[in-house]
Amino acid sequence: QVQLVESGGGLVQAGGSLRLSCTASGIIFSNSNMAWHRQAPGKQRELVARIFRNGFTTTADSVKGRFTISRDNAKNTVYLQLNSLKPEDTATYYCYTSRAGMDYWGKGTLVTVSS
Repeated sequence: QVQLVESGGGLVQAGGSLRLSCTASGIIFSNSNMAWHRQAPGKQRELVARIFRNGFTTTADSVKGRFTISRDNAKNTVYLQLNSLKPEDTATYYCYTSRAGMDYWGKGTLVTVSS
C-alpha cells in the first residue's frame, strides 16, 4: 500500500522560509518520480515542482528561484524548501507520485504566509 506523509507546514511571515518533507512507503522510492502540488482556497490544484528518479528537477515559473525540490533516497523522503515566501504562496501542499498508472497523493500540509 502506497502512503505519502507530508510534514513541515505552518504559519510564517512574508519573506520567511519553511521546509516541507514527504516520506513515502509502499514504493521503490529510488525508482519513483515525485512531485509537490499545492491548492489555495478557491483555486485549482497546481504543480509546484517535480524531481525525477535521475535527480532532474522542474519548478513552476511562479516559484522559480524561491522553491527547491530535493530528495534523499536513503530516507525515502522528498523535500520542498520554500524561501522568500509570499502571501500568495498560502495553500495546502500535497506530495504526489504515480505507480503502475495509479496516482497517489498525501493528505497535505498547510502553509500560511502572513503579510
